[in-house]
Amino acid sequence: MIKIKVSNLSNGRYDYDFEGKVSDLEIFEPYIGNFKTNVVLSKFENQIILDSETEINANLICDRCAKDFRSIIKSNFRTVYLYRVNYNDTDNEKEDVVFIHPDTDKIDLDKDIREYAVLAVPMKNLCSEDCKGLCLKCGKNLNEETCNCSEENIDPRWESIQKLKT
Repeated sequence: MIKIKVSNLSNGRYDYDFEGKVSDLEIFEPYIGNFKTNVVLSKFENQIILDSETEINANLICDRCAKDFRSIIKSNFRTVYLYRVNYNDTDNEKEDVVFIHPDTDKIDLDKDIREYAVLAVPMKNLCSEDCKGLCLKCGKNLNEETCNCSEENIDPRWESIQKLKT
């Protein structure tokens, strides 16, 4: 779906904007709706440098308060395409360097955009940086209300360590 024709490009910088449905990229949860990708392609005599930035809406669940929220997840990548007449698949072991034949007509970006989008999902999802989370005793969302739970009784064996904390 996202292809850039490079065979007739002269040396220089080119900007491309792509939009489409997340399903067209074959990526699913937590992503929803549409994606936007901006590509900056710089073509030289013996190489192409491609910088890409993608933004996709995602439905996430906060890891502290368990509330659903929507966020825009951004993913970026750079790939260098080197022209080479003789190469094999083992030459393309580096993720950010790809060898292509000088007669290559198009560069397909779907796979790279999909892979980097999947990797961009945060390990810890927070509805806000200052999310207070849930009360460990009663389960109330401390962002919305305060609870009346009393301080937990400390095991006497830990009292001396607790005193160091204060």
